Amino acid sequence: MTENWTSTAAGAHLAGRVKTSTKPEVVLRRALHAAGDRFRLHPQVARGCTPDLTLPRHRVAVFVDGCFWHSCPDHGRRKQWSGPNASLWSAKMERNRQRDERSTALAQHAGWTVVRLWEHEVIRDLSAAVQRVHAACSGRAHDDGNGAG
Repeated sequence: MTENWTSTAAGAHLAGRVKTSTKPEVVLRRALHAAGDRFRLHPQVARGCTPDLTLPRHRVAVFVDGCFWHSCPDHGRRKQWSGPNASLWSAKMERNRQRDERSTALAQHAGWTVVRLWEHEVIRDLSAAVQRVHAACSGRAHDDGNGAG
């Protein structure tokens, strides 16, 4: 299926978005590094699975999911898509959700503990986000990868 997106004024701000090293990712990385953690950025832990960072020593894979792009239940879009690209947006968000599930499963199958954090969790309570990563490192938490915790 070829996607034919229609350029609109409402979507112009999305053209320059960054995919890696987003503000929440960088904030989390700085806090983890300050806590003495060492990690790798964007390594492939399984074919088709590239977490935002991993702590290889502990086999922990961390994903920081943007509230908009990953359909956060608290901050994601609640209204139906409208406009000339409505069906394309809906399909894109569904693909993102499926990819997140697949990435979590692939990493877990490869022996990694997965921690999924919403961007708002990192920004709102950084110490709690760091604690979740540390809990996964120490084996006290068995995160199901859904961002809840």
